[in-house]
Amino acid sequence: MNAPRPRPRPRPWYRTAPRRRLLRRLPESRSARALVVLCAALLAAAAIAALAWLWYGTPYPQSDPDRIAVRLKDQAQRAYDEAALPGRPEVELGRVETGTCYYRGLRGLAHIDEGRSDVRSFDLEWQVRAVPEDVARSGLQRMRARLEREGWTLVDTGVDRPGFRFRNPAGEDDVQQVEHVDARWYRETGTYTVSAYAGCGKLPDGFYEYTWPERDWAPAAVPGEPVTPPAARSATRR
Repeated sequence: MNAPRPRPRPRPWYRTAPRRRLLRRLPESRSARALVVLCAALLAAAAIAALAWLWYGTPYPQSDPDRIAVRLKDQAQRAYDEAALPGRPEVELGRVETGTCYYRGLRGLAHIDEGRSDVRSFDLEWQVRAVPEDVARSGLQRMRARLEREGWTLVDTGVDRPGFRFRNPAGEDDVQQVEHVDARWYRETGTYTVSAYAGCGKLPDGFYEYTWPERDWAPAAVPGEPVTPPAARSATRR
């Protein structure tokens, strides 16, 4: 009876013809091989970074709420001064509020219409009711002339009501800047309203809107001594 023939042992991987040809093509020096490994690692890192960018999108810049509030309040005060409202009435609203910002990149598909708690925009709006039309139009003209002198870009005008929106070219890439201002006068109620807006930015750790000292705003008083109204005079002749 014939003995079973031994099975042929597989050749080591580096002895097969295709792999021998591959090894002959590789650089033989240790430094050259290290360079090949480094290039492969860099390509892998670049691929991972590209996938991360597609998923997360462009990161939001870091915001400074106090700095933003100062600039929003400056625009609100200047607009109030330009309005020249008789008697300098108190304003409604007058508070810096935060707005919703959303996830970027493909990650946004998994969080549709879901705002981020760590990224917010900022805006400040004030309004006064029962403003006469001539007063409102004069205030809007003064405000518009000033914004044009400062190089702001007109992006919208009122169609059914007097008003406009200006965009700040200097603030397009700087989240600390006021991005745009909007002013309107509503004929139905005589409401004169102004708003200033700053874009989305990542909040600093520990920021809490409702205990934020810079949140509230009121127009500054007119410099100088307060004016005392004249005493009432009797209608009865003496």
